[in-house]
Amino acid sequence: MHPLVSIVTPSFNQGKYLEETILSVLEQDYPDLEYLIADGGSTDDSRAIIEKYAKMDDPKLGRIRWWVSEPDRGQTDAINKGFSHARGEILAWLNSDDTYLPGAVSEAVAYLQAHPEAGMVYGDANLVDESGAVIGKFPARQTDYRRLRRGYVHIPQQAAFFRAELWQRVGPLDPTFYFAMDYDLWVRLARLAELHYHPRLWANFRLHGGGKSVIADDRCWPEMLRVHYREGGTWFSPLVFKARLRPLLYAWLPLRARVWLRRWLPV
Repeated sequence: MHPLVSIVTPSFNQGKYLEETILSVLEQDYPDLEYLIADGGSTDDSRAIIEKYAKMDDPKLGRIRWWVSEPDRGQTDAINKGFSHARGEILAWLNSDDTYLPGAVSEAVAYLQAHPEAGMVYGDANLVDESGAVIGKFPARQTDYRRLRRGYVHIPQQAAFFRAELWQRVGPLDPTFYFAMDYDLWVRLARLAELHYHPRLWANFRLHGGGKSVIADDRCWPEMLRVHYREGGTWFSPLVFKARLRPLLYAWLPLRARVWLRRWLPV
């Protein structure tokens, strides 16, 4: 009735946001959830925050089942490390500056149980600033393998849950990807199963000055193009066009203008 859900948080020097992320997972109302945190050897207060909740024995909160704080090769390596210890039938990862909204996990599990043909379900996500104020909404929409190949992504990673049996077939994440590891995974999953969009608000995606989505947006495109050409794509493609156009547009735009543009060029 309640398949085990494994949620991994990769983190490095995100003490400013980490506690809020942890609580958003531990306070979920889903009864069978294991939480795993892979910290990259942070030098701020991240380790102390993780230890606080790893030791806490509060019947109202979930528990951190596994965690580590040691040097790694970055976010992708940390996510793979966490999933290597996961036991769940349903998997997800939540970055250490993002948060779940109440009921997200329960609703995602219920959807996957009701739709066995779906290999992954994803919902909606708010775009929030450093203080957590909502500044927009991620333009989540239905997509599939063909649309993903064209750059029609529309999947907020923070609100995505997928089946472990598929991860075992296509995982782990490619460690040579630093920015587009999620896009690479969505393409590989969509090759094997349906990806379903469920229009329910499940997460907050934080945009801030130190986040990769803000400071290195243009560096994601070469990795997406690697996936495109690996899958047999050619230079004459909407994805190639976006890869050339969007960095030029974003180079001089302020954050709120970028948020607005995500409605039209979402990845």
